[in-house]
Amino acid sequence: MNFRSRPLLLTLSVIAVAAATYTVQAADPKPADAPRPALTVTVTQPQRIAVPLRVTANGNIAAWQEASIGTEANGLRLADVKVNVGDVVKRGQVLATFAPDTVLAEQAQIRATVAEAEASLAEAAANAQRARELETTGALSAQQINQYVTAERTAQARLEAQRASAKAQQLRLGQTKVLAPDNGVISSRTATVGAVLPAGQELFRLIRQGRLEWRGEVAAADLSRVKPGQPVEVTAASGAKLAGKVRMVAPTIDVQTRNGLVYVDLTASNEARAGMFGHGEIDVGSSQALTLPQSAVTLRDGFHYVLQVGNDSKLTQLKAKVGRRVGDRIEITAGVPADAKVVAAGGGFLADGDLVKVVAAPATK
Repeated sequence: MNFRSRPLLLTLSVIAVAAATYTVQAADPKPADAPRPALTVTVTQPQRIAVPLRVTANGNIAAWQEASIGTEANGLRLADVKVNVGDVVKRGQVLATFAPDTVLAEQAQIRATVAEAEASLAEAAANAQRARELETTGALSAQQINQYVTAERTAQARLEAQRASAKAQQLRLGQTKVLAPDNGVISSRTATVGAVLPAGQELFRLIRQGRLEWRGEVAAADLSRVKPGQPVEVTAASGAKLAGKVRMVAPTIDVQTRNGLVYVDLTASNEARAGMFGHGEIDVGSSQALTLPQSAVTLRDGFHYVLQVGNDSKLTQLKAKVGRRVGDRIEITAGVPADAKVVAAGGGFLADGDLVKVVAAPATK
């Protein structure tokens, strides 16, 4: 081979190799990278469940009935006060006592008067008996006999009057003890040791049987749905949950507020106090509703959204209208088909059009 022909052969070889490489690349092109899912999610579908219907109201907690306990004795000195505000008392328990000295002295005087009247009656009865025996003999005139009989009757009436006074004095002696008229809790005390009080002066106030009630103000439009016996849940100002039942619905509506009162008997609880404010929910029935887990609904810019998973695993953002909440579920009133498959949780990290990988939800134990 000629020395001058070597560069030509080398050039031809490079061109041939380049052409072969281009041919191989053109015959076997490399595929483009497939899109990757944005997140792994689980899906859920709307479910129809019974959602309770509730009427909400606000009101105060008050005593079911409050008894005013006063003195019946007049002009006696209060000697001892045995209870204070908050004490639990029983029916017939002694709450306070008055000094009985004056009453005992008057009682002794009346006893003596009764004994005197009994003696007078015995004498008058004996005279009347003798007069009756002499009536047939003519020794006494009819007028004299009538006088003896009248004197007997007068002595009998005087004795009965004195005995009645003795009973009244005995009652007054019993009034020196102030007794609880019912079981309950002392809510107020104005009794002061040493005070001389007139009859009818209030000494204590008693919450009868310790029962409290909630008086909720219900709008007139909802009042017809409230019936006695319906369950109620009252949330006190302290956050405590109090259970109760509707006892009575007021027959009238306030002309100023257009609200009616609902009286609810509350179960006994250490969290409830008379005078507390409470927000209540009255269970008036139930209805079927389409619901989703609250985790499947996201709030953006004041609107509620859910993310629907399509057959191609791409997301479609749906604007939903929501209603009542029951536990961890929320009612869907519009915007979401009943057979839609939506992202169960984590919607805040996804957007419309994202590609996701759907996995089965973990089994609940």
